[in-house]
Amino acid sequence: MIPTLHIVWEDWADRDLPLPSYETPGSAGADIRANLPPEIRADGFVLAPMARRIVPTGFRMAFPPGFEVQIRPRSGLALKHGITLPNTPGTIDSDYRGPLGVLLVNLGDAPYTIHHGDRIAQMIVAPVVQAGFAVVDTLEGTARGEGGFGSTGRR
Repeated sequence: MIPTLHIVWEDWADRDLPLPSYETPGSAGADIRANLPPEIRADGFVLAPMARRIVPTGFRMAFPPGFEVQIRPRSGLALKHGITLPNTPGTIDSDYRGPLGVLLVNLGDAPYTIHHGDRIAQMIVAPVVQAGFAVVDTLEGTARGEGGFGSTGRR
C-alpha cells in the first residue's frame, strides 16, 4: 500500500510554496521547505555556529497507522555549511497532528542564513512494525555473544 499524506496549511503559512516533493523519479526523500512567519520572510534568520532552531514548514499532516515519517538532513547543506539535524532521523508518528517543525543545528564555523522557501530537510515515509515484549529467563546464544561496540569491526 502506498500511503497518502494529508496536509493542512497553517493559517499564517505561505501557500505559494510547494508541498514536500520528490525532486527526481528515484528520490527516496521528499524535500521540505522553510515556510517562515510573515514577519521574518523578507530577511530569513541567521543560525549561528552551534546554534539550534526549529524551522517551521507551515503545515500539519496525517497519514495511516503502520507508517512513520522520518526527517533527515539534506546532504548538500551538511557538506557545504554544516547544517544538519541533531536528532536525525527525527520520527513523526502516525498519531501526531501538530505542526511540522524541523530542528536544525549549525555545526559549521560560519553563520548561515535560512531563507523563506529554502529546502531544509527531507522526509522519508516508511512502514513500521510494532513489536511485542516478553520477559524470559535466558536468551538464545549467538556467535557474537555479548560483543558490544566495535566488536565486529577491525581488530
